[in-house]
This record gives sequence, structure tokens and C-alpha cells, in this order.
Amino acid sequence: MSKRLKPLDIFKYLPKTNCKICGEETCMAFAMKLIERETELALCTPLFDESKYQENKDTLIVMLRPPVQPVKIGTGEKSVIVGGEEVVYRHELTFYNETRIFIDVHDEMDSKELTERVNFVDEYTVFRIGVHLKLNGIAVRSVSNDPAKFAKTVEEILKLADLPLVLCTFDPKIMKAGLDAAKGKRPLIYAATVTNWEDIAKLAMEYNCPVAVFSTDLTTLNSIAITLQKAGIDELVLDPGTYFGENIGATLNNYTLLRVAAIEAGAESVGFPLMGVPATVYLEGDKGTESAWNETIVGSMLIDRFASMLIVHNVELWSLLALLTLRQTIYTDPRIHPAVDAGLIKIGNPGVDSPVFLTTNFALTFYTVKTDLEQAAIDSWLLTVDTEGIGVESAVAGGQLNAGAVADLIKETGLEEKVKHRKLIIPGMAARISGETEDSTGGWQILVGPRDSSAIPKFLKQNWEAEATA
Repeated sequence: MSKRLKPLDIFKYLPKTNCKICGEETCMAFAMKLIERETELALCTPLFDESKYQENKDTLIVMLRPPVQPVKIGTGEKSVIVGGEEVVYRHELTFYNETRIFIDVHDEMDSKELTERVNFVDEYTVFRIGVHLKLNGIAVRSVSNDPAKFAKTVEEILKLADLPLVLCTFDPKIMKAGLDAAKGKRPLIYAATVTNWEDIAKLAMEYNCPVAVFSTDLTTLNSIAITLQKAGIDELVLDPGTYFGENIGATLNNYTLLRVAAIEAGAESVGFPLMGVPATVYLEGDKGTESAWNETIVGSMLIDRFASMLIVHNVELWSLLALLTLRQTIYTDPRIHPAVDAGLIKIGNPGVDSPVFLTTNFALTFYTVKTDLEQAAIDSWLLTVDTEGIGVESAVAGGQLNAGAVADLIKETGLEEKVKHRKLIIPGMAARISGETEDSTGGWQILVGPRDSSAIPKFLKQNWEAEATA
């Protein structure tokens, strides 16, 4: 069973000169940063510039290579990297390259539908907890079985948007037509199977593209992957099949077995990103909301079970938001509370008589309150306390949100010079510190607001006095 590297494992191959060229004080500190993926080996320039370190450099490159190899799809700014993970559970380190979501199209769509679908993927964005959540690319399916038609569809997509592509066909002739149309764009070839792997391998070598390997039998999947690696193809993505209903358990088991084999058993032959195709739900026909719901369930399960990329068919906003929110949650570093900068910000165009609200710098809380105030068009001031990225209730219990911190922040931000009144509205969950906050702030009246910021408009109507107090 493989185990995570320790700093000493890395340190013994570093120059040990503490030259500080890498930006760290010591080689040991640099080794620790390498383990946590907080720096890059290339920053140790003596390793790369001095021939006496050549063997050590080569050893470190191999040692630091993650057990799940990273694979690049596409070119330019919108290209994506899938895989690159080295732990089974994110609390051991964290997950880095989030699950990439590709939306499918096919070569029998009319131009209008194709354009709308591609533009939707290219422009889709949801802002959540300080991050813009986006879709990642287009999966082009050959339905017509016509090479010319497939190539034309690929060309049309690339004219609309420079998005990473997955070219989906088991027919090497059709695949070649698609690759010709997408030359230089480095699409993912989907897929090499037990019957076509030799022709697909030749295309991958000719066009320098990564290849997806498909088989529902793990032994066969492993065998094809080994064969392609021996042929010189080292950027693979593995698809063990995606099934719903009574076979979903077997699907999830296969994904788990592959990930654990790569990381804990050190099985290099399957040390590649995994892909899932929740769109297979639609093989039984489009049943509207029921199919979209089932696809969302499958997609969510696969994100939970180590899928590095998904091909999805439905574009219902509720479905995509569920997948994107889950993805964001899983690929957020569990060791770090998502936080924003503390301080005072304006909501709208506040004046000297505008209300002042208090919140914490936990990103989810902050952006929820900020969005609710903006959507209600409430001109106001938002005072954000540094609670180390912890939410209101927990920060009150843990002492991060306290009367002294609020009083200090009022002084630091010059709030008293920005408003005439001395009224501060705190979250309902912070009611227990209202009395001591009044004492610490010296003259500020503390109003206990609602527990949920969506109720702020109603609270203001019932409790806020428009007249300013000196």
C-alpha cells in the first residue's frame, strides 16, 4: 500500500544549501511546501541548472508525480486539467482539479439548437461564496455516423466558442474527421475500446490528443490502458461505465475500486482520471423532469465517487446548480475556512442615516447577507468582523465574534464618521453578545436583527427609525 510522502523524503534529494532562491528560508521549508502543493519544484533552480543534481531532480520529479496522472484537455485559457489527485479522502490533503462538466451536443442538431446550446455553456456562470461557477466544455456525439457531418458540427462549435471538446464516437473514420476539424485544439478522444483501440491509438499519436478508455469490465479496462501506455500514450482518462437503477451500486463500486487501486495500492496502470457519463440516463428516452432528476442524482454520486469529469445532457438550471454547488463544496480545501476580508463596505449608496449591519467574514454568510441586501435595494453599510472564516453561531460560541472585536472594528473603519446615528444591527444568532457589545462600543445601540438575512426588509420596516440620532 502506498503512503503519502513526508518532508524528509523530499528533503534528502534537495541541494540542502538553504540558498533561499525558491523563496523559502530553508530546503526543509521548501520540502514541506512541495508536500502540500503550495510551491513548485522548478523554483529550486540549482536542481535544474547544475548537472550534479540531475539524478536527484529526476528522482524528485517521479516522486512528486501524483498517483492519478493529470491530463490536459483543450488549449489556451479555457483548457482544463483533470486528475492530478494523490489522496482518496480530501481531509488527507485536499482535492485540486475539480470535476469538469461537459454538456453534450450531437451532429444532427440544427444550427439554431446547436448555437443556443454552445452559447449557453460558454456564457453560463453562477456566483457563489466569492467564486464564479462555470461549465467546462462540449462533448460532441456522432449520431449521423457521417464523417463529413461530424466534422462540420465540430467546426461550427469552434466558430462559436473556444471551449475544450470531447469527440464521441467509436468509429475511427468519424473520429479522424472530427480531429481534422479540431486540429490543434487537443480534444479528448472518446473512446478506445477492446475492438478499436489500435486505430484510436494511431489517431491519438498523430494528433497528440488524450484518449478515454471505455469498458464496463475492469480487467478489460486495465488491459486496454496498459496496451495504450506501451504504445506511448500516457494521457488517458478511464470510463468504467455509468448505469442508473439497480446497477448504480456496481457503477459506484467500480469508480471507488479504480481510485483506491491507483492511490493506495499504487496501480500505475489505472492511475488516471475517471470520467462518468450521467447522460446515459437518456438512453431510455427523454422523460422530461424525471430524466433530468435521475441524471442529477447520478452526476452527484459520481462527483462524490472520484469522477474527474462528467458528460451531462440536461441543462436545467436547478440541475446544474446542484452539481456545481456540490463540486464547489468537495473541492474547497477542508483545512481552510472560506473567508473574505474584514472591514466596512457599502451596499448601494448609503448615507449618514443609512442602517449599519454586522456579519462575519465566513464567505457563505458574507455573500448571503450582501446579496440579500443588494436584491432588496437597501442602501446600507455592512460591517464585517474577522472571525477566522467561521459563521455567526459558531463564532459567537467560540469567541471569535465578541464585543471587543466589534468595538475595535468600528474604530478601525471610521464608521462613526460615516453615520450620524449610533445604531448597529447584529444577526439574530448573535443576540447573546448584544448587551456586552453596547457596553464595549460606548454609546452604540445594538438592535438584534433576524436570524436569516432574507428577513431584513421586513425587520427594517418594523424596527428601523428613519430619524438619525446624534
